[in-house]
Amino acid sequence: MNPSQQPRPARLAVGVVGAGRVGPALACALQQAGHRPVAVSGVSDTSVRRAARMLPDVPLVPPAQVLELADLVLLTVPDDALPLLVEGLAETGAVRPGQLLVHTSGRYGTSVLDPARRAGALPLALHPAMTFTGTEVDVQRLAGCSFGVTAPEELRLAAEALVIEMGGEPEWIAEENRPLYHAALALGANHLVTLVAQSMELLAKAGVEHPDRMLGPLLGAALDNALRSGDAALTGPVARGDAGTVAAHVSELRRHAPGAVAGYLAMARTTADRALAHGLLKPELAEDLLGVLADTESDGGDR
Repeated sequence: MNPSQQPRPARLAVGVVGAGRVGPALACALQQAGHRPVAVSGVSDTSVRRAARMLPDVPLVPPAQVLELADLVLLTVPDDALPLLVEGLAETGAVRPGQLLVHTSGRYGTSVLDPARRAGALPLALHPAMTFTGTEVDVQRLAGCSFGVTAPEELRLAAEALVIEMGGEPEWIAEENRPLYHAALALGANHLVTLVAQSMELLAKAGVEHPDRMLGPLLGAALDNALRSGDAALTGPVARGDAGTVAAHVSELRRHAPGAVAGYLAMARTTADRALAHGLLKPELAEDLLGVLADTESDGGDR
């Protein structure tokens, strides 16, 4: 269905429970689509300042009052806090029948909202597959961003329409697949940040004045190649089976960055397995390479 043909939800009063990095950005996007932010809750000083900056003139109130004022409520709290929040709101009678209750957790589908559903709420799980900074730039990044959408069948079109209004692209995720979906995103995005940060630190130790400038073009090309070609894009000493080079890497890491050794070994073994399975790494070279990785691990790991 063409986005312009999607059903458009009526103009809604929008509330945000949890003024972290995600909630204010989504509220701003909904505001640009014609909806009206009416209330926001936040606890930390950072959250309060963020809400004031991104949602000026929107009152800061307790969570129960957000639900009292809003037709559509964004529950944008950490994953582990979500179940208790929903239970508490339902038990105190804050949930109103017919109210759209939207959480943005990647881990959960709509079952986490069951206490609110029993109170008459309409449950939606809309998870933006995007990293957020907590600034106005996040609203721009929502353009073309995929959202993992889970909702009851009767609310599916409404959920997808809300995503499209925020500039996103809806991707339907079955309830039982939400944890796997979220693990996949964390593996790719969160761990990437760790790897890049470690790489920049090591380059700085090696005397590179601008590690970010050196890595930018390389990582951009590697990401583009990986998205286009998957495992066929693998390059480097592990994929080539250069066991001596890998051994030298581990030796240097032990000297200069022992905390990076365990991660290097784990990624090298995984890379070797995938390169071997896809015919990029010759079996006779793989044997020597895996032997080096096993030996370096037994020689002290990341001590």
